[in-house]
Amino acid sequence: MTNISRQTEFWLKSADEDFDAGRHLVEAAKYRHGLFFIHLALEKMLKAHFCKNNKALPPKIHNLSRLYEVAGLDENEEKQNILAALNRFCLEGRYPEDWPAMPDDKEAKRYLEMAQQAAKWLKQQL
Repeated sequence: MTNISRQTEFWLKSADEDFDAGRHLVEAAKYRHGLFFIHLALEKMLKAHFCKNNKALPPKIHNLSRLYEVAGLDENEEKQNILAALNRFCLEGRYPEDWPAMPDDKEAKRYLEMAQQAAKWLKQQL
């Protein structure tokens, strides 16, 4: 039997580590890698919610919008829009043929700020 509490803790701890790494990379102007880690951190936070709310292991998907839908969170259009905007950085890190234009410093920091807002909100919901 899967220990859901332990799974939830795993996803949250791992998310904190990835978010910290992503923040440092963005601050060092390594935007593609930094925003990929930010996406990964938010993905893991959503998977923690899925575990907690559904008492099951999360699906093996990376789409933040879809994870939000299945995680058992209340609808929040503002946060869902943030997650949808950050979704592009999963593809950017994994599938180079799909890379859109790299964000400049100002845009990358705006994405980081949006992600910090979403991460804070997700933690408050646990």
